[in-house]
Amino acid sequence: MKSDIHPEYVVTEVTCTCGSTFVTRSTVTTGKIHADVCSACHPFYTGKQKILDTGGRVARFEARYGKKAGK
Repeated sequence: MKSDIHPEYVVTEVTCTCGSTFVTRSTVTTGKIHADVCSACHPFYTGKQKILDTGGRVARFEARYGKKAGK
């Protein structure tokens, strides 16, 4: 195996815009990462996710233009 080809793997502090911080390891040389979202504020993890009503849109389209017969 070749030596000195891999980047340095350092302890890194990740800070989210919501204020949450955690420590991980990364190849970022500064040791700090600023993230837009994290598991503490992302809607998928917090349970505040909006579900799209695609069924209502399809029904409205079929009512407006009629359902076409199959081939």
